[in-house]
Amino acid sequence: MAQTERTFMAAIGDEDSITGLLLAGIGHIDSHQKKNFLVVDAKTPLSTVEDAFQEFCKRKDIAIILINQHIAEEIRTLIDEHDQAFPTILEIPSKDHPYDPEKDSVLKRVRRLFGE
Repeated sequence: MAQTERTFMAAIGDEDSITGLLLAGIGHIDSHQKKNFLVVDAKTPLSTVEDAFQEFCKRKDIAIILINQHIAEEIRTLIDEHDQAFPTILEIPSKDHPYDPEKDSVLKRVRRLFGE
């Protein structure tokens, strides 16, 4: 599958973040009823978040995974192990959890690349 066929974004986040992204038009449900998003709340088991992340990483139609940074912290090992260009993982803030650049995996990799 060519990189040009990676046409979707996936999202893992809290209800407010996912609602905003769905209203912006990123939501998709394929013919097998698989969604490209996961709403995470206090009752969502960590295994569900890990499974969704791994599934999104394996899908060949996803170019970018957006994940709330506070949720990314819970699965940091999985995110740090991801070493492929696609899908690209972008950590985003949420309404209740501000963005902390010191925790962002992409910025950590850039700093290592430049020897900082």
